[in-house]
Amino acid sequence: MEQESRRKRGKRPPMASKRGDRPAEEVQPAPPDKKKPRGRLRRRWLLNTLAVTLVVVSIAVSAFSLAMYSYYSSTIMATLESKAQTAAGMFRNYTETTYLSTARQFVNQFEEKTTIEVQILNANGRVLMSSMMDISGASAHSPDVAYAIGEKRVRPFVGTDPDTGDYVISASAPVVYNGTVVGVVRLVTSMRLVQEQMLRIVLVTSAIGLAILVVMGMIASYFIRSVLDPVIRVTETAKRIAAGSYGVTMEKRSDDEMGELVESINDMSMKIDQAERTQSEFISSVSHELRTPLTAINGWAETLYNGEVRDATDVKKGMGIIVSEAQRLTRMVEELLEFSRMETGRFNLSVEPIDILAELEDAVYTYREFFRRKGLELIYTECEEELPIISGDPERLRQVFCNLLDNADKHGGSGGRVEVSVGRDGDEVAIRIRDHGPGVPEEELPFIKYKFYKGSSKARGSGIGLAVCDEIVNSHNGTLEIMNAPGGGCAATIRLPIGVESV
Repeated sequence: MEQESRRKRGKRPPMASKRGDRPAEEVQPAPPDKKKPRGRLRRRWLLNTLAVTLVVVSIAVSAFSLAMYSYYSSTIMATLESKAQTAAGMFRNYTETTYLSTARQFVNQFEEKTTIEVQILNANGRVLMSSMMDISGASAHSPDVAYAIGEKRVRPFVGTDPDTGDYVISASAPVVYNGTVVGVVRLVTSMRLVQEQMLRIVLVTSAIGLAILVVMGMIASYFIRSVLDPVIRVTETAKRIAAGSYGVTMEKRSDDEMGELVESINDMSMKIDQAERTQSEFISSVSHELRTPLTAINGWAETLYNGEVRDATDVKKGMGIIVSEAQRLTRMVEELLEFSRMETGRFNLSVEPIDILAELEDAVYTYREFFRRKGLELIYTECEEELPIISGDPERLRQVFCNLLDNADKHGGSGGRVEVSVGRDGDEVAIRIRDHGPGVPEEELPFIKYKFYKGSSKARGSGIGLAVCDEIVNSHNGTLEIMNAPGGGCAATIRLPIGVESV
């Protein structure tokens, strides 16, 4: 059974660089590219805003003008209709033969005859008298006159007068005696005054709409500038980062979404810069680590090949160095291959039920003689209880044990001894490997398992061993803890879940 490992993603640690940490460079807006037109988004945004505002203002002005026109027309019409009805009713109080004299008196004394024409018509629609001019004998063919005579009711009219061609509002009320129409009272006013008033209203409302349009343009321009200027700064910064200027940052000028975007760009820039330096440092470190054993192998191989060493003891010593350095090269290449598999998602496990105690004892047995030759004591505390079978990849877990023992030698060998213990802790198996060296600086502990991180350690290595171990343990649904032990030294604790279904 194979299981695809989980790729870890996290915040990269600060690296100890030989070049020193470069201070973050605050970005300055780059000069505009003369080959590309600038401000197209600004113009489009401004034009769209003004277009929408213009449409809204136009609709508002038109609706207001129509409402005012309707109000004036209906008011005038109602007034004329009321006055005509009142006059016709007043004439009914007189005899059929004497109402004309009363009508003439009414026409002459009508107070609004400068704006409203009063006409007295007979039953045939001929004008008997008028307040505006002497048009006696003329016929009135307006629809309201015919309606008043035929239907004996008041009828208003708005439109072009058939007789004069003027655009008017009129109202005709019949004068009825004994059920017979003997005359008509007609009030007429020209719409010219209304049109002039409407023109003034339209001009005023248009001026107000234009002022609103100008104000909206100014507000939109300010708003667009407040949004686009930071976008332009972010764009220029992104271009500089894409061109290789890693580490540049921008000043955060607000706490809104744009401020969050600036923070994200700054964080991205710093991480890219850090990754670039980490990559360069990794290449330099790996090159150095590869060069050292290769130099030793090449030197001793040439010496032995040329026959410069004839003593059997020296020959054996040289061959031992070649074998030891070749093994170190092999381990380093294996770590790099593991790292490559992790990065490309090809890191697989061959899971099977395993005896974790036997796998650990194999690793301890392998390193005990190696430690003894270096004068380092390896103390293994055997587990008194029988541990249950767990699910895991024996080769990968043995790789973790060997890597941690190798780290205990490289970083804590000065302490003189390494302690290994194993036991059950609840539903987990806990394996502890501790050295008695100088330990890890507290500020470096949170980053010690990150890829390429070597911190202030001078020990040789690629800086990816612990990252590979952490990936393997996590793939087994376990945890790897690195911490400073009480009394000095560093302790690594591996916790693996118990049960064949754990992975």
